[in-house]
Amino acid sequence: MVRPKGVDHLPVKKDAVDFDVRVRYVDTDQMAVVHHGNYILWFEVGRTEFCRSRGFTYRDLEDMGYRLMITDLRCLYRKAVRYDEVVTVRTRVKDLKRRMVTFGYEILCKETGTPVAEGETRHICLDRSDKSRTIPEHFRKCLERNVDGMVWERPEQQGIENSGRR
Repeated sequence: MVRPKGVDHLPVKKDAVDFDVRVRYVDTDQMAVVHHGNYILWFEVGRTEFCRSRGFTYRDLEDMGYRLMITDLRCLYRKAVRYDEVVTVRTRVKDLKRRMVTFGYEILCKETGTPVAEGETRHICLDRSDKSRTIPEHFRKCLERNVDGMVWERPEQQGIENSGRR
């Protein structure tokens, strides 16, 4: 892979964060399948864990006077999930603009890898007065590392020797 001029590190695909959920009895409805609202809760946990894995928490953002308000939410249900099954919630950044970020989600059957749901949430950055603002630079950099699945890593992180030449 050709390095961009002046860049001493290479792109590596690392765009998603996974976490597993075991379906509890309370998560199911009268038909013995996971209630549709729980998928949205899993999206939120996925988003929270994604941000934490990238170096910040939602609380950090709030402490600086910012919030990420959901402007759009989509969920496509593909297969029923039942009590005691384990699913993997996979979260990534799909799009990042100055004031908006879109997270994408896949929910997979842990045992088979079969997709059971997918979705996305779009968020706008607001200040305490509910006015839209540019996403603070520190948080944007944490999120930017993963847009389009590319993370810029230094050669020593990849086990590549740095010869000092560019």
